[in-house]
Amino acid sequence: MSLQKENKNILVTGASGFIGSFLVEGALERGMQVWAGVRKSSSRKYLQDDRIQFAELDFANKDKLKEQLSVHKQEHSGWDAVIHCAGVTKCKNREDFDKGNYQATVNLVEVLKELDMVPQHFIYISSLSIFGPIHEDTYQPISEADEAQPNTAYGVSKLKSEKYLQALEGFPYVIYRPTGVYGPRERDYFLMAKSIKQHIDFAPGFKRQDLTFIYVKDLVQAVYLSIEKNITRRAYFVSDGQVYSARAFSDLIQKELGNPWVIHIKCPLIVLKVVSLLAETVAGWLGKASTLNGDKYNIMKQRNWQCDITPLVKELGYQPEYLLDRGVKEIIAWYKKEKWL
Repeated sequence: MSLQKENKNILVTGASGFIGSFLVEGALERGMQVWAGVRKSSSRKYLQDDRIQFAELDFANKDKLKEQLSVHKQEHSGWDAVIHCAGVTKCKNREDFDKGNYQATVNLVEVLKELDMVPQHFIYISSLSIFGPIHEDTYQPISEADEAQPNTAYGVSKLKSEKYLQALEGFPYVIYRPTGVYGPRERDYFLMAKSIKQHIDFAPGFKRQDLTFIYVKDLVQAVYLSIEKNITRRAYFVSDGQVYSARAFSDLIQKELGNPWVIHIKCPLIVLKVVSLLAETVAGWLGKASTLNGDKYNIMKQRNWQCDITPLVKELGYQPEYLLDRGVKEIIAWYKKEKWL
């Protein structure tokens, strides 16, 4: 049965964010009734469609969250599917990753269970980074048979969330572990485009680095395939199925910008580490979260980001529509249209 005929009710948490806003659009395209889970202070810039309904949710306060979700139980009995995309990627303190990713997930699931609102599908957006720097000697793809070895506070918090969900007997989770997600509205890869426009391309380290990417619309496709095919209690890696060199992304950006002259700089990892820790320390003094920090250093220095998406292809029929050249062309056009570049 098609999703359009089922007319499912769906909640997307973290809906005001980069990935979340595209997940909302994906649900609308599939004829779903969509609730965008947001904080009271969240921007709704990319949530302007009149069909979107809103749910203000406080994952940090379980009692408050229960009160908020109780209202939705009374009004429409809850949701057929919940996509839990809310979380934190940048924090002032390392402990905040645990609060914003793991504890927030526990609070949401416990409240859904207590209110008898467990959906048919609970989708959790995790990360490839939970596996850490493995197979860096062989460069073989990371697979579901490998043991996760996160080396970042972010990765640890995501792995704890995964293990919590997997330990719940009969709970209808599906976990997605995307590699680097890029697309319109995303700001980290935008910084690379901005730097290249200013004639500088920066790369960490000298050793071979194999990178993988996933265009945000392909991640959305993968997520809804699990709902359509009624899959539960599985975890999948998500990429476009290709492996790229360290300069592939920046070279494509350079091409789309009209091939401006660019100085390519490779920074020794020890220098990058010192700069990252210094930036994190200064940000801590100022009470801010730093984009460049110890966690970010560990991510940037990792040499092997290959992952095995065979289960996703075979079990869900996933077929990525955006390889890197098409995706970069689309994001540069969007950055120009929105006057980011």
